Amino acid sequence: MNILHISDMHFGSRHWQGNSAKLLKKLNSYAADLVINTGDNTTDALEVEFKAAGAFLKSIKCSHVISIPGNHDKRNMKSQDFFRQYIDNSDVIYPLEPINCTKNKLFLDQYTTGIKENFTDINFIKNIVINGETLLVVCLDTSEVYKDNGFIDKEILRSMSHKIEQLSYDKIILLNHHSILDTDEDPLFNSRRVVEFVKKHKISHVFCGHTHRLSLMKSTDLYNDHSFIQYKNGSLSSCNAVNDTNMFMFYENLGEKDMKIHLIRIFLQGDELTFKDEIITNIHG
Repeated sequence: MNILHISDMHFGSRHWQGNSAKLLKKLNSYAADLVINTGDNTTDALEVEFKAAGAFLKSIKCSHVISIPGNHDKRNMKSQDFFRQYIDNSDVIYPLEPINCTKNKLFLDQYTTGIKENFTDINFIKNIVINGETLLVVCLDTSEVYKDNGFIDKEILRSMSHKIEQLSYDKIILLNHHSILDTDEDPLFNSRRVVEFVKKHKISHVFCGHTHRLSLMKSTDLYNDHSFIQYKNGSLSSCNAVNDTNMFMFYENLGEKDMKIHLIRIFLQGDELTFKDEIITNIHG
């Protein structure tokens, strides 16, 4: 199974000034079974930004493209409406008992604000078949409305677990915007909840973005005999080009002994994009 991983596109004022057509051509040159996009599709969650991000994602030539929201995508009370309209309209998983939820602004007054959907979290599960195997892609919304810090609600995790337990699958992966193993100045405060969720469902591969910094980390719980790898991608946002964080990743034969990670760095020189490929093979070392 081959996965192409992009993140933090920031359509709007922080998106690239470079040649998007050339970038798309490069993305489409990889034989991906699945494309994952780990959030921050926009800069300020404006409708025009969601529309542009959606058009870009629809130009990626892959049968399965899965996107989640990031903190920048929740800077608008209509964010959930725009995300569903332009990015992904998957069936959202609602909390089994909303009264137990503690996440800030999880529900908005739709009559006052004029929004279509008053539930602001976008948590969902995709069940797809790749090479004859059923892959469960669990998508957690770790962002809060109007905040850059992350928060995951315990009741949401319970509701997601309830759904997972009803499904049959061969493999399972997790997408969330904020990192659960390392952090920055805008962290996921209760990341331990997600780590326990990962252990519970024996998830071996977790994908995220947010910090615009590459990080490949492995966590091993010796007592419970469980390990997982977190793949944190850089950014497709040109404002960070000077920091050498522009990149995307291609995971070839994910989880297999011959797995390779292709790290593709992107350099913006005037209106031209250049690419530098690096292959990482010691993933299981």
